[in-house]
Amino acid sequence: MPEVHFANLFAVVLIALLAPLLLGLVPALRVPAVVLEIVAGIVVGPHALGLVDVDLPVEIVSLLGLGFLLFLAGLEIDVHRLRGRVLQLALLGYVITLVLGGLAGLGFSAAGWVHSPLLLAVTLSATSLGLVVPVLKDAGKAAGEVGQSTIAAASVADFAAVLVLSLVFSTEGGSTGERLVMVVLFALLVAVAGVAVSTAGRSQRIGVALVRLQDTTAEIRVRAAVVLLVAFVALAEQFGLETILGAFLAGAVVGLVDRDSTSHPQFRVKLAALGYGFLIPVFFVASGLRLDLGGLLDDPAALARVPLFLLALLVARGVPAYLSVRRLGARSTAAMALLQATSLPFIVTATQIGLTTGLMAPVTAAALVCAGLLSVLIFPAIALALLNQESSGAEAAGQSSSSGRGGSVG
Repeated sequence: MPEVHFANLFAVVLIALLAPLLLGLVPALRVPAVVLEIVAGIVVGPHALGLVDVDLPVEIVSLLGLGFLLFLAGLEIDVHRLRGRVLQLALLGYVITLVLGGLAGLGFSAAGWVHSPLLLAVTLSATSLGLVVPVLKDAGKAAGEVGQSTIAAASVADFAAVLVLSLVFSTEGGSTGERLVMVVLFALLVAVAGVAVSTAGRSQRIGVALVRLQDTTAEIRVRAAVVLLVAFVALAEQFGLETILGAFLAGAVVGLVDRDSTSHPQFRVKLAALGYGFLIPVFFVASGLRLDLGGLLDDPAALARVPLFLLALLVARGVPAYLSVRRLGARSTAAMALLQATSLPFIVTATQIGLTTGLMAPVTAAALVCAGLLSVLIFPAIALALLNQESSGAEAAGQSSSSGRGGSVG
């Protein structure tokens, strides 16, 4: 058995602890913890100070973190809200995103910056649901028309991006046609598993046992969710697909069958605690450890890719939001465009696949991750300001209307 050391993992989890703690101690520092985690990983990593490296324990926990990140992203999707006009606009918007991303990819390919225009288009096509939903909730817009349109568009984008990435750029080999057949077969098995889980959940005997064991040391619902996650990941691997597709669909299935949470209100909280409390931060810190900014910092021309990739992200994901401008208004649509263009976890995942397949140079991957970091820092803050301004304007208009009516009565 090879000798295993845990010093690097200790350093990684310490960073994962200190990043949100710093934000809690300095409220004025309005930066998502994930940004600090990646930046800290870059600073202490082998390409900077050289204090921490990605060894076997860090690698294993990081892989589990990636799986749980995609699992929780799938859990965020509310399939029952994806219908009608909202779904149509979300699907059309994603097609527009791929077209715009493909055009950007062709331009960057002509400049010699990317090897695969389609991979760049897919990398730019997702939205970070986990970052967007809190912003909408802070603005009190999550349940409104703006929030639902944004969440629907982000849900479709996340699902489609994971599917396309797995179908076209899988590291498992095989032709695209073969992978398409595998995706169909995999989807059928996922559907069967979803029906089986849903049917088992409606069994009175099983239901009583689940309620009795859910808040004991058995944590039976959490264990069942983890089993489903690992099963779908292993199944996707057996079918020659990216494991991220299995993790994402496992979350979607759990979210679909877990509609009535009255008997287990802490279930999702526990899953989030396991993911965001341990596994997922390790993935982000490890992503920073792997990121080599040397090529960007040494070459001003390479560093110029960062703002251009950020602009491409804003155009590719932001422009489709204007399909709803007549319904939502200019300010809300601008906020929706910025939120749709907020992306980081999927960019990190896609660039790692790009590096593994040789379709993306390290300097390009570093520039894309930096653009994702900037999108998380800039876009949600501006979107929240726009939504707050709209709310203040609506309240002022309502008060003015009330005063006008009161004066006419008097």
